[in-house]
Amino acid sequence: MSPLELKHLGREVKTALELAIVALSPSDLVERLAVSAGLLDAIAELPLDSPAVAALLPGLKSRGQAALQDWAAWQDQHLRRISA
Repeated sequence: MSPLELKHLGREVKTALELAIVALSPSDLVERLAVSAGLLDAIAELPLDSPAVAALLPGLKSRGQAALQDWAAWQDQHLRRISA
């Protein structure tokens, strides 16, 4: 994962977190987004080639992407309920 990809994922997760909070999303979804956002923010300040960051990156990337997918699915269902 490049620094740019990491920054982009971090921004996406943080935006999703803010939207999830405002939308009163389920707390488990908000917490997963918050954990991903916090870790992405923390490692953005560290060298990506350090052993600690390298060990976290694969799981963090997949966790962040999964949380984003779950947020998108929840948001889509929620908007459909509101529209109906």
